[in-house]
Amino acid sequence: MSTAVTVFIPRDSAALAVGADAVALAVRQEAQRRGQAVQIVRNGSRGMLWLETLVEIQTPQGRIAYGPVQAQDVPGLFDADWLQGGSHALCHGLTEEIPYLKNQQRLTFARVGITDPLNLADYEAHGGLAGLRRALSMQPMEIVTEVTDSGLRGRGGAAFPTGIKWKTVLTSPADQKYIACNADEGDSGTFSDRLIMEGDPFTLIEGMAIAGLAVGATYGYIYVRSEYPYAVSTLNEAIQIMRAAGWLGTDVAGSGHTFDLEVRVGAGAYICGEETSMLESLEGKRGQVRAKPPLPAIVGLFGKPTVVNNVISLATVPIVMAKGAAHYRDFGMGRSKGTLPFQLTGNIKQGGLVERAFGLTLRELLYDYGGGSASGKPLRAAQVGGPLGAYLPESQWDAPIDYETYAAMSAMVGHGGIVAFDDNVDMAHMAQYAMHFCAVESCGKCTPCRIGSTRGVEVIQKIRNGQQREQQITLLRDLCDTMLAGSLCALGGMAPYPVLSALNHFPEDFGVTRPVTSDEPA
Repeated sequence: MSTAVTVFIPRDSAALAVGADAVALAVRQEAQRRGQAVQIVRNGSRGMLWLETLVEIQTPQGRIAYGPVQAQDVPGLFDADWLQGGSHALCHGLTEEIPYLKNQQRLTFARVGITDPLNLADYEAHGGLAGLRRALSMQPMEIVTEVTDSGLRGRGGAAFPTGIKWKTVLTSPADQKYIACNADEGDSGTFSDRLIMEGDPFTLIEGMAIAGLAVGATYGYIYVRSEYPYAVSTLNEAIQIMRAAGWLGTDVAGSGHTFDLEVRVGAGAYICGEETSMLESLEGKRGQVRAKPPLPAIVGLFGKPTVVNNVISLATVPIVMAKGAAHYRDFGMGRSKGTLPFQLTGNIKQGGLVERAFGLTLRELLYDYGGGSASGKPLRAAQVGGPLGAYLPESQWDAPIDYETYAAMSAMVGHGGIVAFDDNVDMAHMAQYAMHFCAVESCGKCTPCRIGSTRGVEVIQKIRNGQQREQQITLLRDLCDTMLAGSLCALGGMAPYPVLSALNHFPEDFGVTRPVTSDEPA
């Protein structure tokens, strides 16, 4: 009997949504019908979402990519001898040579799409657990120093230095400490957390275990949004595998250290992506923002010192520990060290994930990777950083993407989500939507956010209706100032970013020829 050919078919949600399970079944049945031996591996997504379902065939030359494959394409692919890398209209050649993938710098996502997400031996064979093994040989402060020296900052959007947060928890005396992973990925145009949780869950678990060793925490929680059922099931299975292998529990890898964790599922509130609201929800309470201070690093979950980090932050820790701080720090620019997984969505030809070092431009992402608009019309604006991010006009697309450069433009990098719009977009409508989103998702605890967003929707509607436009625009700017300065958290405090950016850069959509005032930074 001939040796089985390995066929990789993603089990990622994006692939499942377009029929990956049906493709896998069709491949198995067609191979059986033809008497050809195949071994199907359900891997994570490579992040080239416009090619899903992307099927890869293992050949002596490397993996050959075919996509987007649908179940009805399978017989024709067998006819083309695809198990030997045969030519076909859906063939893209060697996966690693596809420009979209080849030109990336994958550190956090080094294994995603390559390994079987739930095969621990596969994970180790591709560098997994090296960081945790090294951490087990170090003192807590040595681990914290390594993470600090790497320059890693919070990838959830706030960009706070990870090492400083860890040091605060380490030096806060307590009988119990926790690691809380914020996987409530709710920003528009974001899916990098999901790709990690579904495509390489062991790296997140390893990162949390390292964090536990670093600060003296013995238990962790992964707070996942309810809209991610496949991520939840994958994580739960991965935790069981790690526990059975001795990497979680009361004696991690025979070291005498204790660290275990569990998955908690959120109920769909956007506000629970804010760290203190998430902690309230984890405690079984309504998701509402806590006043700070005290910081969660000192008084966090159940009143104990708690590390609260995003999925990408924690999933990046293993490579920092495995390769060393200097290796990670060599990527990026200025104070923005390392890489960020950018997520291209909206009106874009080639949507997907691009992991690159800080310093590239939005124009590169939109055109070199994204291929321009899906509609074929000129791109007009891109919102970076989720629903609270600024709408950037073409004049700002050549600025290097780093935290400080974007802050100086009254914009934010955030979680790396990018939503593209062509010239059909009505930016006044988008500004109104941003305020409406804030009104719907507000936890209601503070007046500037709760009332300000609702009034903001009304004011923008009046502007769009042509009612006393200049006076209403002045009122809208005053309202934005109040929300920026007076809101308890970033939801109300950043909702003015998209509104003001639309007003400043696209005044014609508000019925005026120029910004009514120019007090705000352009």
